[in-house]
Amino acid sequence: MSGEVRGLTVIFTGNGKGKTSAALGVVLRALGHGFRCKVIQFIKGEMDSGELHLAGKFGGEFEIAQSGRGFTWLKDHTVEEHKAAAQDGLRMASTDMLSENYRVLVLDEILYALTKELVTLKQLYELIGKKPPSTHLILTGRAAPSELIEKADMVTSMESIKHPFKSGIPAQKGLDF
Repeated sequence: MSGEVRGLTVIFTGNGKGKTSAALGVVLRALGHGFRCKVIQFIKGEMDSGELHLAGKFGGEFEIAQSGRGFTWLKDHTVEEHKAAAQDGLRMASTDMLSENYRVLVLDEILYALTKELVTLKQLYELIGKKPPSTHLILTGRAAPSELIEKADMVTSMESIKHPFKSGIPAQKGLDF
């Protein structure tokens, strides 16, 4: 398959599970083609997850940065600390994107950070506007606003039909984190 090489803006959103998993699937596919990839996690900071262990196995081809301070509802950090961390993550994303060192840049849970007003829609518009033509930018999280959906090239909404959490089954290592 040949054609124009064009970096896309992709959104994985919705109330179902799988947004981060879908983004990591894109990363895995891109790594298979020899592309450098980076994931910046905006909410899952300080959380041990399988993808953190995986990143080290790809040398410098796959990086993960945790810019969040953890889930905001846990109250382990103040709103100001969460906002400062999200703003740091956004600055990192801008720098990384403009460096053109990464073919895939994932802003994991950035839409949650937007919903919680840790970042602004204007900041996301500016970031999308700076995206180099060769970079795929992936935004994940619930409640993607319609204005952002219009700016994206591809949007997938995850729908929850059945989830084990509703049956009292906790998140499972290797599947959920």
